[in-house]
Amino acid sequence: MKRTGAELGNLAANVFAYAQLKGKDIVRSGELAQVLGINAQQERELLSRLSRRGWIVRLQRGLYLVPPRIPAGGKYSPGIGLILEKLMDELKGRYQLSGPTTFNYYGFDDQIPSITYAYNNRISGSRRIGKLGFQFIKTGEGRLGSVKRVPTREGTEIIYASKPRTLMDSVYDWPRFNSLPRGYDWIQREVSEDSQLASELAKVTAEYGNQATIRRIGYLLERILDTTEYEGRLQGKLRSSKSLIPWVPSKPAKGTANRKWGVIVNG
Repeated sequence: MKRTGAELGNLAANVFAYAQLKGKDIVRSGELAQVLGINAQQERELLSRLSRRGWIVRLQRGLYLVPPRIPAGGKYSPGIGLILEKLMDELKGRYQLSGPTTFNYYGFDDQIPSITYAYNNRISGSRRIGKLGFQFIKTGEGRLGSVKRVPTREGTEIIYASKPRTLMDSVYDWPRFNSLPRGYDWIQREVSEDSQLASELAKVTAEYGNQATIRRIGYLLERILDTTEYEGRLQGKLRSSKSLIPWVPSKPAKGTANRKWGVIVNG
């Protein structure tokens, strides 16, 4: 479908008029052809061209986020919260930001990531949505939780992992985020500044961590604190095992054995 600029502008105006009339910010392939008097192929090409021009944003195949009017003098730039809210609504899923995104948000790391890392229970892989890059990490429903909801100017919210959950994720998902042993330093610093954080960290570790994470964080908290308040919660989640894991997994497993937590102190 080749259209002149004027023709494309008229069709685009009708797309926005339709969305505004219906109170819609999501348009799907298949709902515009009859309204605009075009066929299905022309509809697909129209939506594709509007997306390439940046007037609408393609969330996934056949699904587009539409602003209330044609962007004046620029491109439509919806925020992270709105994009993820609409995408997860469509997929009937949940998400929470973590990894380098939340390491920077909480001030653990001053490096600003170029993409947004999102745990979710529907999709995995890298995607470009509008001007923004995302790394989707699919995980089980039971691993989603312990979040902080931050309102946005668009009237939605961004769902971040909570601070204790972010610290736990730095240990749990260290190969993906390259976050150990840095994560241990973050935990030690944050716990020393907030006496309640150790208990909160132990709670989220017991609920969302695996055996290796429970061992490493249990040993770390014992090393930096005098209290044993958290120990029962974490020890109760450990399965009996004679095997030991390295404290710093990227280093050779050589060092003193701590059998209470099942770690080789190698760093």
